[in-house]
Amino acid sequence: MASIFITGSTEGLGRAAAQALIEQGHRVVLHARSEQRASALAELSPRAAGIVVGDLSRAAETRSVAAQVNAIGRMDAVIHNAGIYAVQDRSATPEGHAAILAVNTLAPYILTGLIERPRLLIYLSSGMHRSGTGPLHDIDWTERRWDATRAYAESKLYVAALALAVARHWPEVSSHAVDPGWVPTRMGGRGAPDDLEEGHRTQTWLAVSNDPAARVGGGYWYHRERQAPAAQASDPVFQDALMTRLAALTGISLF
Repeated sequence: MASIFITGSTEGLGRAAAQALIEQGHRVVLHARSEQRASALAELSPRAAGIVVGDLSRAAETRSVAAQVNAIGRMDAVIHNAGIYAVQDRSATPEGHAAILAVNTLAPYILTGLIERPRLLIYLSSGMHRSGTGPLHDIDWTERRWDATRAYAESKLYVAALALAVARHWPEVSSHAVDPGWVPTRMGGRGAPDDLEEGHRTQTWLAVSNDPAARVGGGYWYHRERQAPAAQASDPVFQDALMTRLAALTGISLF
């Protein structure tokens, strides 16, 4: 039985992953953005190992989420599932960051730095990360004209690079990036062509599998098959430049 924390587990892929792992008998810690959203977990919460609450667009609340998880106990795995897409303007957070960057990239970075180190880390990226090439000096969109689609693609490139950088710097941790596909969640929309069930199987499998393929870190996965990510995501020079930038934005250094 494994202990697993899943961000963004009130709906969509996060909830599906949580339910699957709970039904397999694992100890799952759930996450909700607010107390109000936590009410959506009423069906799962009696069988969960705990619920933590915090808005991942706010750095102070993200830090609180890490503290709440640590208070429950050391996790065997963390699935960084939470993400946003449909942001039509920069939507600055209290710290002044673009909301897409804050939730999709800064939050998993902060949680990686502050949650007691598990044996396995899983970060949800997207096939759109392949079109996410952008200037690291303007990672926070303070200079460029806002483009929501591009900002999302960049944020998913950054989180894929984060996963692979962690695998490189922390060899004792099995760290992976996962493309769940374009699935019919609230974020993906009803017309999304991929299967919702397939959308969460890879991360739930990685979290608890003893398959040797799943234990070797540094993977980029789609439907339980390793794929080659964008060249930048695998590039140590890009990874380290990104980590330096994220450390400057968050005040947390991972390596």
